[in-house]
Amino acid sequence: MPRPRSKDELMNASAENYAKLMDLIARMSETQLNTPFDFSGDAGRQEAHWSRDKNVRDVLIHLYEWHCLMLRFPKANEGVTDKKHAISILPPEYSWKTYGAMNVMFWKRHQNTSLENAKALLAQSHRDVLALAGTYTDEELFTRGYFPWTGDTELGSYFVSNMSSHYDWAIKKIKAHCRKVK
Repeated sequence: MPRPRSKDELMNASAENYAKLMDLIARMSETQLNTPFDFSGDAGRQEAHWSRDKNVRDVLIHLYEWHCLMLRFPKANEGVTDKKHAISILPPEYSWKTYGAMNVMFWKRHQNTSLENAKALLAQSHRDVLALAGTYTDEELFTRGYFPWTGDTELGSYFVSNMSSHYDWAIKKIKAHCRKVK
């Protein structure tokens, strides 16, 4: 599926990929759900997330925490008129160079969260982020520089990265696990 370039495409791709993700999880066997992820022998999977996430809950919580960041981002920048004074989508103690540590912090925060609670948290945050995206026009979402606080990045790119593209990442990761554990 091509990257969304309009509000309708964003909303549809996000809803579609979320549904695919939930369907994939619903079709997993008990063995697949209960076997820890292990990608240690996969040469092509060297990014930190391949060793960080140990199960479906970890993946869902990762998505949920990024939704939380997205939900705060526009509100934090209300009234900001230039990029210099913009508040990043990332918490102030992290940067794009250190966001991996932030992802580990999210992982640690939720080690006592159940899979069922992770599903519920993600379902609600998915609805909330979709609703937030729905408040913007095509122009607001997909015009570079429309909001000074997004700099050269379209606001829609943040939504795409937090929803449809992120769901696609989760689907690929879970499918890779399922292929290993029949």
